[in-house]
Amino acid sequence: MTYCVAIRLDSGLVFLSDSRTNAGVDQVSTFRKMTVFENPGDRMMVLMTAGNLSISQSVRQMLNHPASTGGRSIWTANSMDEAAQIVGDAVRAVYERDARSLREFGIDFNVSLVFGGQINGERCRLFQIYSAGNFIEAQNEASYFQIGEAKYGKPIIDRVITPATSLDEAAKCALISMDSTLKSNVSVGLPLDLLIYEKDSLAVTRFVTIDEKNQYFQMIRDTWGQQLKRVFESIDDPVWNAAPDAQTNVLSTSAVRNQPVRMAPPQNIANVDPHPAPLQTLAQQNRSRQQH
Repeated sequence: MTYCVAIRLDSGLVFLSDSRTNAGVDQVSTFRKMTVFENPGDRMMVLMTAGNLSISQSVRQMLNHPASTGGRSIWTANSMDEAAQIVGDAVRAVYERDARSLREFGIDFNVSLVFGGQINGERCRLFQIYSAGNFIEAQNEASYFQIGEAKYGKPIIDRVITPATSLDEAAKCALISMDSTLKSNVSVGLPLDLLIYEKDSLAVTRFVTIDEKNQYFQMIRDTWGQQLKRVFESIDDPVWNAAPDAQTNVLSTSAVRNQPVRMAPPQNIANVDPHPAPLQTLAQQNRSRQQH
């Protein structure tokens, strides 16, 4: 599986991807899922992929062969929207070629992509492209995309990221999002690729491949876990059956008696004592026999 996240900000773009493709008891492999299409001074575009690896590899190769996508090329597209259409066309072309054969072997045509960047003369843009080749674009109200194992790393992004967030803070947030995913899902794994793009630079600004020895990511992993535990412990426990006028940490009150949905016991055991005597230890049983 995989986890990739991309964030569009007022100041640029952040891309982060893992590299795990298989995760089984005896099969763990890696493949880098981020590809950069860069012509400095003219355009900088990033493609991240999730899903069937053979499909995503085929799409990536088609993008470097304009004849395979109707003669159009992301290298000459006039806008990021046109470039996203070309990526979608490549997905459809791979579907036309391979989907039937895959289906005969019980394999779904499964691929999802995040594609973003900037072409000279327009703003930074970010797209998510689906298996059908259609796509949506990130807006200020929803300024990031995730593909793969997205659920574990989503809460921190929802709480932190706004269009005004700085690139470094967004990178930190993306790494915490990735750490949460790594913690909860073995199908996502190191190394990671992190790319930071400053708007209007039209070239890769900062890039790093992160492995288990990376000092900053290790600090993130240790500190985030410790801080989460500290915040958790600082939150008061709930108060049950509080007085009706209580105002603090009230989970339930004595004035309102909620009841669960109960199933009635069968008639043949309905009269069993609902409060049976507590279980005795072997020593207690021996003492009881001696007393009698």
